[in-house]
Amino acid sequence: MYWEKDVETIDRKKLEEFQLVGLKNTLVKAGKSYYYDKIFKEKKINADSVKSLHDIQKIPFTTKDDLRENWPYGFIAVSKDELVRMHSSSGTTGRATVVFHTAADIAAWTDLLARSVYMAGLRKSDVFQNMMTYGLFTGGLGFHYAVEKIGALVIPAGAGNSKRQIQLMMDFATTAVHVIPSYALHLSTVFSDLHLDPRKDTKVRIAFVGAEPHTEKMRRKIEEIYGYKAFNSYGLSEMNGPGVAFECPCQDGMHIWEDNFLVEIINPRTLAPVADGEEGELVLTTLKREGMPLLRYRTKDLTRIIPEPCSCGRTHRRIERIKGRTDDMLILKGVNIFPMQIEKKLMEIPGVGTNFLIILERKEFNDSMMVKVEVNRELFSGELKQLEALRRKIVEELKSEILITPQIDLVEPDSIPKGEGKAVRVIDNRKD
Repeated sequence: MYWEKDVETIDRKKLEEFQLVGLKNTLVKAGKSYYYDKIFKEKKINADSVKSLHDIQKIPFTTKDDLRENWPYGFIAVSKDELVRMHSSSGTTGRATVVFHTAADIAAWTDLLARSVYMAGLRKSDVFQNMMTYGLFTGGLGFHYAVEKIGALVIPAGAGNSKRQIQLMMDFATTAVHVIPSYALHLSTVFSDLHLDPRKDTKVRIAFVGAEPHTEKMRRKIEEIYGYKAFNSYGLSEMNGPGVAFECPCQDGMHIWEDNFLVEIINPRTLAPVADGEEGELVLTTLKREGMPLLRYRTKDLTRIIPEPCSCGRTHRRIERIKGRTDDMLILKGVNIFPMQIEKKLMEIPGVGTNFLIILERKEFNDSMMVKVEVNRELFSGELKQLEALRRKIVEELKSEILITPQIDLVEPDSIPKGEGKAVRVIDNRKD
């Protein structure tokens, strides 16, 4: 078993006492790094400055820019010979951020993610196929170590090569998978092309999906296609990777492991804390990290604390599915739009396929949005009026959601390029 009952159902008062000790220890550890030593001296901060968890607000925020500007070793709090691994963020804009781990950090991360997947239902008897990228990306190795910790058989398939993925599932009777949600939908089209039914021709019973934001509609669509339970997870390389928060069998928000992370939700404009239940930006502080502790790290991810207790009995609070990122927000004609709003609407419309692409253009100071939408193949063999009716339906549905009228281009399945990593949802061709 990997059910840590005493930790997962700990009394809230005891948990907060533990967090306060962890926060003080983190301040001591972080002060050994070049970056925090400088900040603490400037702000006259030390472990004695913190008498309660509320005092964390005395500590400045840490941002991705801080990590980039102190590349590569400005945040390490131990000597380099104590470090055993480096991971990196995807670095979609500018220089990537790097995170370093000691052996104890890797062990703690492994335990945390093992706790998570066991909670969702993975057992020693499972055959686990890891369809995530291995390497600097944290998802592949993180899950690999955790599942081995539980004792299940791991197939380190890596990303891509869809026909091989399906063959591995069938040959080795895979029962659990780790997959990016957009790739899960793409893989379903390959099953269809091979005249296979994933419900009947595989034994997969559970999936762990993450690494990119996705809607509840998208999750349910994946579950409907495959017939398995798909569990949402949350992580970021700056904390450790996957395993920061995870869904329990209730699938009603993700438990964020508060014995490892101190959680804040702030208003991203005013930087003031918001009440539980209110949406804002997630801010995290490591409580056990040795190699590279981080204080009040601004994740840019938008969510909220779910204030009600979970019916599973775990006392670690839950965060809602990530709505988007503060830097994912599109501003078009004065309207704030998140790509996930568009995805949510598209997934509700019959006939729409599994992929879409938003293209933003600017002509003569006028911004426009084009959404390329893949639709089911049979629609292209029917009457043109069916396609036109679907196009109008999509325009109306999106306009009601995002308050502007997009152009819609209906395209055949698999005509929008797919990568092996996170799906590219937005191409912004506007020039400043």
